Amino acid sequence: MAQDDKPESKSDSEKSTEWAEFRTDLAEDRTIQATERTFAGWLRTAFAAIGVGIAFHVVFGEFQPPWLAQAIASLFILLGITVAFTAEKRASNTFARLSSHEIDRPNIPNIRWMSWSIIAGAVALIAGIWILNDGSIGQNG
Repeated sequence: MAQDDKPESKSDSEKSTEWAEFRTDLAEDRTIQATERTFAGWLRTAFAAIGVGIAFHVVFGEFQPPWLAQAIASLFILLGITVAFTAEKRASNTFARLSSHEIDRPNIPNIRWMSWSIIAGAVALIAGIWILNDGSIGQNG
């Protein structure tokens, strides 16, 4: 056996394993942070869809027939609801699978609270668009 071909000592192997586990832990932490950023991006998208719905209703409120502007605005708001719901489910599932090591990970109840608050607000907006139309539902003219 040549001098350069000597087998790794046990301590080198253990050290290598420790470093590999540490790098894996850091990768898991980075995945948690990426999931957090992705969740925030999805919530921004939900807010944007809700905002487009509100803007559409405001800009085209005098549209004839009036229910058409309400329906289109409601569709955008429903899109925002769907995005917020999907974001919560995906983030919660990912956070449940991962363990944090060097960082503080978000609490799943807080993730749910944020998403469901947006959903509740969006449902209230849809109700407001349809019900609070000068006191009458489906006002024609």
